[in-house]
Amino acid sequence: MSLEKTGIDETHADDTDTDEVIAADRHGSRRLSRLLIAASLATVAAVVAVVVALMWPTSSTTDAAPARGSADAGFARDMAIHHQQAVELSFIVRDRIGDEDVRRLAYDVINTQANQRGMLLGWLDAWNLPKSSQQPPMSWMNHATGSMAGMEGMDYKPHDGSLMPGMATNTQMDQLRTADGKQAEILYLRLLTAHHKGGIAMSQAAAEMAKTEQVRRLAQGMVEGQEAEMKLMADMLKQRGATP
Repeated sequence: MSLEKTGIDETHADDTDTDEVIAADRHGSRRLSRLLIAASLATVAAVVAVVVALMWPTSSTTDAAPARGSADAGFARDMAIHHQQAVELSFIVRDRIGDEDVRRLAYDVINTQANQRGMLLGWLDAWNLPKSSQQPPMSWMNHATGSMAGMEGMDYKPHDGSLMPGMATNTQMDQLRTADGKQAEILYLRLLTAHHKGGIAMSQAAAEMAKTEQVRRLAQGMVEGQEAEMKLMADMLKQRGATP
């Protein structure tokens, strides 16, 4: 009896150890995933930034360079942060679902917005301007006039990791990390739709306010590209019996 009892106890101990190992593995995998996403973002941004800085006209780094507090510089800083989260959202869902349509959308967002982020950071390098600011996000939009005056979101209050309009909160990011299948698809499409809506508002302001032609052109391209993706996502949500 004592031998049998000992065997049972050891079996239970083995099960407990196994559960602890599995939990540790899951934690380690999640941490590794975040590190890989950060490394991928940093690599793409660095490569594109170097190319942009080398290609920017010499005159743009001297008298023609935008000022630190300009709409051009503010948009570049803020949209780089905004894009970084869209790329992270897309990396998360790409690795958690099998639906090819949503995976293809996520892949497109990763490529497009990572490259655009690299351009934005490259411009800041070419202008010899810092990539961060002590001013609150979107403060460059406070001087908006005309169609941008009073734009929704200009008085946005950061909360739970959401620094600008459309950005997901930390809670929503955690929900996406634990979602699977159709649930993950719908949550991603909803979060990215809101993200695009906020990004479009900022890009519209930059397209109107920026003094640099390259910035205005990129901002307008973002508006058009993300509006098209929002229409696509509305159809994809409808196919899944959901709304934005």
